[in-house]
Amino acid sequence: MKKKILLLSDDLRMTSGVATVSKEIVLGTVHKYDWVQLGAAINHPENGKIVDLNKDIRERTGVQDADVKIIPYNGYGDILMLRRLIKQEKPDAILHFTDPHYWQWLYDNEHEIRQEVPVLYYHIWDDLPDPKYNRDYYESCDWIGCISKQTYGIVNRVGKLKDHITYKPLEDWQISYVPHGINSNVFQPTSTDENKKVKDIIFGEREFDFILFYNNRNIRRKLPADVIYSFKLFCDKLPKEKSDRCLLLMHTSPVDTNGTDLNAVVNDLCPEYNVKFTNMKVEPDVLNNLYNIVDCTINIANNEGFGLTTAESLMSGTPIIANVTGGLQDQMGLNENGKEFSADDYVKFGTLHDKTKWGHLNYGEWVVPVWSSAHNINGSPATPYIFDDRVNDYDVADAIMKVYNWSREERKRRGVLGREFMLKNLTNKIMCESMIDGIETTSKNYTPKRKYELYKIV
Repeated sequence: MKKKILLLSDDLRMTSGVATVSKEIVLGTVHKYDWVQLGAAINHPENGKIVDLNKDIRERTGVQDADVKIIPYNGYGDILMLRRLIKQEKPDAILHFTDPHYWQWLYDNEHEIRQEVPVLYYHIWDDLPDPKYNRDYYESCDWIGCISKQTYGIVNRVGKLKDHITYKPLEDWQISYVPHGINSNVFQPTSTDENKKVKDIIFGEREFDFILFYNNRNIRRKLPADVIYSFKLFCDKLPKEKSDRCLLLMHTSPVDTNGTDLNAVVNDLCPEYNVKFTNMKVEPDVLNNLYNIVDCTINIANNEGFGLTTAESLMSGTPIIANVTGGLQDQMGLNENGKEFSADDYVKFGTLHDKTKWGHLNYGEWVVPVWSSAHNINGSPATPYIFDDRVNDYDVADAIMKVYNWSREERKRRGVLGREFMLKNLTNKIMCESMIDGIETTSKNYTPKRKYELYKIV
């Protein structure tokens, strides 16, 4: 009989990054586990229903005994709902996924929950300094799967703190590197005919020699206005007849209250050059076509836990420009004298974002890395401190020029190398196998939490 896992995350039918990864985990492990998801969304249109996905999942995966259902919910849940689900579904484990601060209610009640069922967490953290304010969250979990090598280092250092009598440091088995995985059957090089259909829809008869692709939300940390200004600085260096054949394609909302008015940025700061927005939601296969018709994908976010879009781009065979920060480091093939850095290496040094210390590193031919010029401390009451790794727009413009100067054939060659790197390191299959290892390890080592603990007060 298969174990049953209760998944707490964005509804896996949605389009967010968390939802996309949740779907890949479920699809890749239904041969091993039955799944029940409390599917989160803001004002969920199906709140109160129970959605049976068995027929669809069985057709997709060929797993004839696949058992998956979603309980749509407004928000990420509450303890009353969780108590009902544990009683009704009798899960063998609870897996939650996304920023720990969304799960305060879960951690507030972990003592009760973990007497019956282990709590697993698929975790990502954007940057240093080590978030010691997350230590209590880490101790509230029986196992933590870390999406990036940097996150793995952080959880090892913070989760094993033992400088207080009541701290319970995590054991080695409780922390695993579970690399974010991209589906290589969805994101892959496509034929010229397939790409032309999408190209004609977006560009009509217009032809470009170079297309730079931005595929992120219009929010502050993604720095969309800096991408536009960097593109402007790049175009300034070209003769007009060449800059006229360059395009910045931005797959994002032009106006967002969490970001800025990008139309105004273009009109006032980049009026002479080609910037086009595609604001429509597209299916993964169309998104794959977009990656295939562009020449390079860019992500210079000052905080980035993983960087889904650049990983998808590489899996599609298109090179990238990226800030050396967070999980983007895992996609770059960064190495010293041919030796790539392991997750355990990140336990020792934390991050590679400091150019003065790590700027000499080698990296994969599929990426042009941009090291940040400043590391500023940002924060909020819930997250008191975290680095912003800010790149210099002039450095970004130089990186764009470097990719531009490659021939189209050279870009394709480098993109193929990027796909080979992804196939070796960052596939959905690798992610799911690592997740299964973590669940099985937890099942073997889990001990129900005692109702109370006694401490000697001196």
